[in-house]
Amino acid sequence: MAIEGTYDLIVAGTGFASTFFVHKALAHLPANARVLFLERGQKVSHAQQLDDRGKRLPYHDMYENAAKIDKRWRFNVSVGGGSNCWWACTPRMHPEDFELRSKYKVAVDWPVNYDQLEAYYCEAEDLMEIAGPSDSSPFPRSRPYPQAPHRFTEPDKLLKQATPDKFFAQPCARPSGPTRTGRAVCCASGVCHLCPVDSKFTILNGMGPVFEDPRVTLAVGAHVLSVDLEGGTAKGLVYRDHNGREQRAAGDVVVLGCNALFNPLLLKHSGLDGPQVGKGLVEQVSISGNVLLNGVKNFQGSTSITGHGYWLYNGRHRARHAGALVETWNVPRLRDLRGRWRERLWFKVIFEDLRQDFNEVVPSESDPYKPKAIFKRRSNYAQKGFRAAKTRLERVFSKLPIDEFSLGQRPAASEEHIMGTTVMGSDPASSVVDQHMVHHKVRNLVVAGSGVFPTAAPANPSLTIATLSLWSADKLFGNSAP
Repeated sequence: MAIEGTYDLIVAGTGFASTFFVHKALAHLPANARVLFLERGQKVSHAQQLDDRGKRLPYHDMYENAAKIDKRWRFNVSVGGGSNCWWACTPRMHPEDFELRSKYKVAVDWPVNYDQLEAYYCEAEDLMEIAGPSDSSPFPRSRPYPQAPHRFTEPDKLLKQATPDKFFAQPCARPSGPTRTGRAVCCASGVCHLCPVDSKFTILNGMGPVFEDPRVTLAVGAHVLSVDLEGGTAKGLVYRDHNGREQRAAGDVVVLGCNALFNPLLLKHSGLDGPQVGKGLVEQVSISGNVLLNGVKNFQGSTSITGHGYWLYNGRHRARHAGALVETWNVPRLRDLRGRWRERLWFKVIFEDLRQDFNEVVPSESDPYKPKAIFKRRSNYAQKGFRAAKTRLERVFSKLPIDEFSLGQRPAASEEHIMGTTVMGSDPASSVVDQHMVHHKVRNLVVAGSGVFPTAAPANPSLTIATLSLWSADKLFGNSAP
């Protein structure tokens, strides 16, 4: 495919950050505009992914894992990026997640707040056709969810009855009813990484109009190497094509929408290696728990994760230790007791963590275009959260008729969320991009995705990634642009 002339907008990657940015930009760009996506992977249909269970989407060899603990970073390199392998959990961040420093003297405040993003959260939820609890939401909302919430399990109903202001149906991009785009209703089989019926939202099944727009060109097999800079202005992207030849694509606005391992590497190779580039690699951390029920059967829900518990999330404890979000699962993990197989509730506790500069991404010594992820340890703030959780959760689950409660001691190796390495902020000395994800020094360069997150709140990040991209593109291309 010939890539000629100058594009109005060039975007690296095709995941949440890139595609939602382009969706919003297209609403403002003229009919003769030209937009180019450069995607390192290929376009792999849902049927092809099912055929080989995702084996044609390898990622292990694309980065070097130098973690000092059991820590893994998982991602997807193909058209649609992480949407091909996410679990489609879409809680919003809470207002206080953006204000940890102001409220609790912890970490930093974001340079953007909840109220500024609320309308964009609604737009992202509409595009993904989110199922959620409109009349009983844990965060402020200006309009209802597009779809009704999924059906609770019997233990969920008891938790909601006991703690109505702390327990809610999980918002998710796994449909509870018919969708605008024709996606199937969630089959509740619990294999959501690769949905067997193509129900959960993906870029492929939900954002097709972006790539079908006549203004848009998609180039696959294009490995972006750096930003083409001249006099402090981005002139386009340098990439290696599918034949291994180095090429240049020219553009007026450039967006880096790769994940938080690759975006800092692209900046470093572009001569934009500031003090925070690659620093602060972080994600949430989770621990699993188990409740053996007494006379209450489980697994009546209509999706894989049905409930969200906010017992450990907000409050003054966040001044001392990490807040956490609790998920109740509907995936049938049965009890090993004849006649009482379904009397079991499995749950996951997801703790926030803080950026630490010694956790970072640098170029690998073996291949400068391969990121090396150095992760030394989780923060003391997160570890204190683990230690405080058991007593409080025992108290919560004692409201159910139970035989036994247990909480794991070993955190999961990964939550599959990569954040913090191209952080946003108001001060160029301590951040990489501003509140609109525009690079502090190169003002026609946008660095999108969860790398810009100043903190790793307990809420899953994908909805906020999409929301920030809508916000950024609207400010850059819309009537509200400064």
